Amino acid sequence: MEVVRADLSHVAEVARLFDSYRQFYDCKFDRQLAFEFIQSRIENNESVIFLALDNQGKGLGFTQLYPSFCSVEAIKIFILYDLYVDTNSRKMNIGRSLMEKAREHAKETRSARIDLLTDKNNYSAKKLYEKLGYTKTNESFHSYSLVVQLSTI
Repeated sequence: MEVVRADLSHVAEVARLFDSYRQFYDCKFDRQLAFEFIQSRIENNESVIFLALDNQGKGLGFTQLYPSFCSVEAIKIFILYDLYVDTNSRKMNIGRSLMEKAREHAKETRSARIDLLTDKNNYSAKKLYEKLGYTKTNESFHSYSLVVQLSTI
């Protein structure tokens, strides 16, 4: 297994995994939407995607990071928005490998930290994050969201 930074040649494999990831969060199967979304992120250099590949080039999992900033601390950060490992490839340390690659990338780009959110009930993900040194942040903040417009890409 190797972890590579996804480029346009990897869009189909990432999109396949991304569609499964979206279904995990109760979205409908839509491979075309997944393909267009991932292709657009890569073409526009809007995210960094790391892809775990087996020896035959099949995608086993991916993580997607979005570059951002923390204004209060005046630092560069990454938002780790997506982490997914194919159900047939779990328990093989693929998630850990993807997370370690994300950390390496953050260091290489002189980013101060990686932030992420996860579902309260996603116990396996929380266990992995904590093993890797992630800590729960100040719980005095609340998350809010405003839908401005619906967009597929």
